[in-house]
Amino acid sequence: MLTRLSIRNIVLIESLDLDFGRGLGVLTGETGAGKSILLDALGLVLGNRADSGLVRSGEDKASVTASFDFAALPDAIAASLADADIEIEPGEGLIIRRQVKADGGSKAFINDQPVGVALLREIASALVELHGQHDDRGLVNPRGHRVLLDRYSGADTDGLARAWAQWRDAVGKLEKARETVDQAKADQDLLLAHLAELTALEPQAGEEARLAETRASMQKGEKLSGDLEDLRHVWEGSDSPLASLRVAARKLDRIAPEHPLLAEALAALDRAVIEAGEAEDKLQAAADALEHDPMALEAAETRLFELRAIARKHRCEVDELPDKMREMRSALDAIEGGEAELDSLEAAAKEAGRRYMEKAEGIHAARLKAAKALDKAVAAELAPLKLDAASFLTAVGKLPEERWGPQGIDSVEFLIATNPGADFAPLNKIASGGELSRFILALKVALAEQGGAATVIFDEIDRGVGGAVASAIGERLARLASDGQLLAVTHSPQVAARGSTHYMIAKSSEGTVTRTSVVLLDQAGRQEEIARMLSGAEVTPEARAQADRLLEGV
Repeated sequence: MLTRLSIRNIVLIESLDLDFGRGLGVLTGETGAGKSILLDALGLVLGNRADSGLVRSGEDKASVTASFDFAALPDAIAASLADADIEIEPGEGLIIRRQVKADGGSKAFINDQPVGVALLREIASALVELHGQHDDRGLVNPRGHRVLLDRYSGADTDGLARAWAQWRDAVGKLEKARETVDQAKADQDLLLAHLAELTALEPQAGEEARLAETRASMQKGEKLSGDLEDLRHVWEGSDSPLASLRVAARKLDRIAPEHPLLAEALAALDRAVIEAGEAEDKLQAAADALEHDPMALEAAETRLFELRAIARKHRCEVDELPDKMREMRSALDAIEGGEAELDSLEAAAKEAGRRYMEKAEGIHAARLKAAKALDKAVAAELAPLKLDAASFLTAVGKLPEERWGPQGIDSVEFLIATNPGADFAPLNKIASGGELSRFILALKVALAEQGGAATVIFDEIDRGVGGAVASAIGERLARLASDGQLLAVTHSPQVAARGSTHYMIAKSSEGTVTRTSVVLLDQAGRQEEIARMLSGAEVTPEARAQADRLLEGV
């Protein structure tokens, strides 16, 4: 609830600090004293537009600070603050500050952490519910009517939201699977053609390297074939160098014993024969290795080029072609498996939809029942508020399927008819300012146990009424405030007498300087202010006596 409001340099308010408590707080004062300024100041911390006209004349900036305390921070506020990375310690209240410069610029802070004004607007509805002459939010806004009716009925809307999420998840999986299967079917013929092409080629891992090496060897053999043939002729025949060396070695062998140097010459010649023999063997081996078959070379080149061409076609390396084949086979298998899976997913989506509709229909029935009870409860409040000719209707209708959602299949709106036989219409379309406030009060009383904002403010709800109607308004405001905090700006002494705290707003002038002040009244001050409200400019003894009776009667 709102515990403190500090205002600096807002229009006629130079400096003001107000403390608030639980129960019904009433604000009174003569017309033009500045009650609207208080609401404008509070509106700043709730995210209303910063108007430079609010800055007190002669000052460069103005500020408003509002303090709120909670037994537990409302979930809606906690979620919004968490999304904005605003850290609030457990048990810590909120201190919202808004600064406005004379040039129209503004800054906002929550617990001294800078925030955007949009965040203030986001959490405002959970902080303060304001009902006045131009109310276009709160109970008047149809977007909140379904939530209020559901709270009144006690319906399991959380279960409905879960059923909706499960249904949409099941439908999403089904649609995704259908897209996959449809795409796979569109690619099926192409996959089959590609797989047939690869199967015919039968690529093997490492094949490219082997073919490239074979091709290179054959190409070298082709290049060296002439030289190798010449060398072969050199080594072959009886007049070849090797044959001559062997003849020389045999002749030297016969005379080698005649002298040591001949023996050494023979040994050297033997080594030469051996080396020459090894050279001959290696030449033959090289010739065998480099031997090429033109047809074999052509076949190797053709195979290598085919593999590389199909690899480029599939944007991969040659060694990855076997994996590509496996992927294609898997994709083709998935088409068959995906079609089988569709049946299962269709059944799951259908079952999830059935569960959602079952819950939605249950909620629909609960809403219809609660709507009748709420209409009856509001009707009981209308006559005492001088709205006995009016009627209230909670309209529950089914939405088209495309608008179904986690809140169900219903639209809910509060409607009124101000005269018998008149058509029902939205609250703010046909009710005058005073009527609208009293309709809202009747609705608030009927929904009293269903919660709402931490602080509720009624601005001149008693406009244009008096006597028994004003008493009825005061009694209901006090009843609403019994378990919370409600502030009422009022001109009615009957309403003012019901307040647990009473603030008087006054305007004073010193020369050319005009100021607005707010005073928390004691019992004597309350008597005098209520007497003024009863008698007008001159407070008479009779008015004071009547004020005493009003205060004693509450």
